[in-house]
Amino acid sequence: MGRFDGRDGPLSVRYEPASVKDLLVEMKDTAELLIDLSYSAVLHGSPTIAHEVVELEHRMDVLQMRARMSLMLAARSPDEAETLAPVLGVVGAADKISDAAGDIAKIVTEEIGLPDAMRGALTEGVETLVRATVSPDSAYAGRTLKDIDLESKTGVRVIAIRRDDDWVFNPGPKTRIEAGDVTLLRGPETGVADVHPTLTGDPFDPSDPPEPAIDDLERAVDSIVLMKNLSELAVDLAYGSVLFDNEALAEEVSNLEIEVDALQSRFEAWTLRAAREADDPVSLRGLIHLGVATEEISDAALEITEGVMRDIGVHPVVEMAVQESDEIITRTVVGEGSDLDGTRVEEGIPATDISTSVIAIRRPDEGWLVGHDIDTTLRAGDAVISKGTRTSAAEFEALAA
Repeated sequence: MGRFDGRDGPLSVRYEPASVKDLLVEMKDTAELLIDLSYSAVLHGSPTIAHEVVELEHRMDVLQMRARMSLMLAARSPDEAETLAPVLGVVGAADKISDAAGDIAKIVTEEIGLPDAMRGALTEGVETLVRATVSPDSAYAGRTLKDIDLESKTGVRVIAIRRDDDWVFNPGPKTRIEAGDVTLLRGPETGVADVHPTLTGDPFDPSDPPEPAIDDLERAVDSIVLMKNLSELAVDLAYGSVLFDNEALAEEVSNLEIEVDALQSRFEAWTLRAAREADDPVSLRGLIHLGVATEEISDAALEITEGVMRDIGVHPVVEMAVQESDEIITRTVVGEGSDLDGTRVEEGIPATDISTSVIAIRRPDEGWLVGHDIDTTLRAGDAVISKGTRTSAAEFEALAA
């Protein structure tokens, strides 16, 4: 069991019997949430969200130590060691993602600095994410998410809940919101403005983003937002490649890592140019932190796929985690003249009778299209990354043939 006191540092982590499968699933969920929260803390200049990043980073430290202890005890033969080695790589990579997210949050917690105009422009490029504590008098207290039905009414999603020291990741329809819960909400600003007062009893009062004051700011914003989206996608695909022993997904992670490297190079060039125009070049330190940490996240995603790429195989503990997953990520190439060739995709939903969502498209002549707001028409040659049930994935693959 691990304990952490934010003022005095780490206290202890002792071995106790634990399911490696459960630890891996929790590390995956924690890593993905850390990425989301760290960027949101910077984009919205939010110390409260940055604080949640720090708390989750401490939690990840304990999880990875417990996972390593359990894996060391599990290796009883050379064959076991061979198949467990990639799992250790997954654990180490998750810890690197956690550290990178912590570095991003430091832009806020240590006031490293980010140009106000840059933050304002970035905020316009992503959904709003806020931390909100449920008031005892809230109309939502004691009700399930299905009963409240926030997403269909307002477009706002509850992406995580912290109840004392326990976290609920990916809360579902049956999850009940209780007074005192710390909820993390994501959605359009207008929707958040409606939900926040009912949830907390306090008005939502976002600050108006300042106008950009540096030339080429729009290009820099596009670059860093794309780097963020590609890094998040790389982590998602990397875990998918391991969980489903899918080499095609692992290869896409490699493609994403190369793209992020190229974007970082262009982003660094922009930062150097911007320094000439900035009144205080030191204020650009935050941009450097952001670019470096984002690139580290994509590198860590590539490390997660190492076992798949080396054809070592999937350990049974990972297969157990797969068996509990109702939703899978797949890579499908659209064939010329197939039923998917010419199919319209709006807000990530393809115009088919299949329950699946498109989370990214790699187009040979355009590169990556990322996000649930994808609006395009599928073409022959598109590599489509989609998420859905096993049945829908098979049906989607059949439409692409």
